[in-house]
Amino acid sequence: MSDLNKLTLVESLLGIKQKKFNPKEIFSDCLKRIKDIDKKIFSFVTTNNLPMSGIPFAVKDVLSTKGLKTTASSKILDNYIPPFDATVVEKLKKAGSAVIGKTNCDAFAFGASTENSGFGPTKNPWDLTRVAGGSSGGSAAAVAADECIFALGTDTGGSIRQPASFCGISGLKPTYGVCSRYGLLAMASSLDCPGPMGKTVEDCEVIFNLMRGEDEKDATTKTGSHKDPPLLKLRRTTVGLPKEFFSDGIDNEVKDSVKEAAKLLEKNGIFFEEVSLPHTEFCVPVYYVIVSSEISSNMARYTGVRFGHERKLFEEEVKRRIMIGTYALSAGYYDAYYLQAQKVRTKIKEEMDYELEKLDCLLTPTSPHTAFKIGEQQDDPLKMYLEDIFVSNPSLAGLPAISIPCGFSDNMPVGMQLIGKRFGEETLFRIGYNYQTATNWHKKKPLL
Repeated sequence: MSDLNKLTLVESLLGIKQKKFNPKEIFSDCLKRIKDIDKKIFSFVTTNNLPMSGIPFAVKDVLSTKGLKTTASSKILDNYIPPFDATVVEKLKKAGSAVIGKTNCDAFAFGASTENSGFGPTKNPWDLTRVAGGSSGGSAAAVAADECIFALGTDTGGSIRQPASFCGISGLKPTYGVCSRYGLLAMASSLDCPGPMGKTVEDCEVIFNLMRGEDEKDATTKTGSHKDPPLLKLRRTTVGLPKEFFSDGIDNEVKDSVKEAAKLLEKNGIFFEEVSLPHTEFCVPVYYVIVSSEISSNMARYTGVRFGHERKLFEEEVKRRIMIGTYALSAGYYDAYYLQAQKVRTKIKEEMDYELEKLDCLLTPTSPHTAFKIGEQQDDPLKMYLEDIFVSNPSLAGLPAISIPCGFSDNMPVGMQLIGKRFGEETLFRIGYNYQTATNWHKKKPLL
């Protein structure tokens, strides 16, 4: 059997169980695919060229991999090889997967387009003149282009969901603390979430259940679970449509695709109601004050003494965020910026929790538009920061959210976002699986 790289994870597991092929054959087919096409898209900064006996998955280059270079896609770490695996990587290896390579991202995950990588941008497999999204752009492109069976990304303020949307795949940001951050090169410690990126919602569920769980090496991990009412089957599923996410400034075809998805779900028995999240307009400024402040603290370890090179090799966006964060934390400005941002973050969390008390989840576009051209926003940091407008709410509130392909605009994929209650991943998977059973958007593939 050839083209095993095109299989989903669920199909791979079934074929292995039925002895139609073995994991090493899948790994070889994925390696061949990388060799054939990766020079066009540049998903990988490092590949593991030895055929391994495990289901091949790609790992964003900010997650540590034992014996395999972990550079955070920054020149400052281009020679760093960790002596250990990140907990989520270790769990997937134990379950029978094997790392096929490390994927390109914005340096240290600072960005929304993968153009801030120290090694060059990843190109969108659907259109090589466009970005793959960010910061997990390499992982999203690798999955979309069938260079691996699934991938790991990290999501601090949309870095799994936005590239998943741009590349036409499924990607989950779990509830904060459900998946261990041990071995992740920290960006903003109160928001960072490792998560799965797959060809289907069903694949994401399988990967998530292998990744999740408490870890003594990460004090913020928790196993808490959202308990659905016992009469779940008798209770109707109600999804909220936040009006702020369907206002002006959103591409009309994106809006139409998401509304069509809602109509299809409605036909399948899901009820919708309009809700309001008035603090949405403050999410991006609040997010960038808090994130930059935490970055300023976390990046202090990169001195070039214990590992890596000297700080002058930091990429421009890395320097920019360190300076913004240091300013926000400095004497005389701390109260006005950082403290104020934390207060508004609490309001955003309370507002979302309040609405979700009476709903099963929220449905929104993942991004206001499809993938933009490479270089189009490179000289406008503020415009680039606004890329996080629809994905930063659940991050600030610590809620789970998934992006699912729901159509095309100008021949580019469109993603819809489902935002769940804390520990409510199961509901997102259930609704997402029902949607993908009724549609074929996730089965469409780019021609490379």
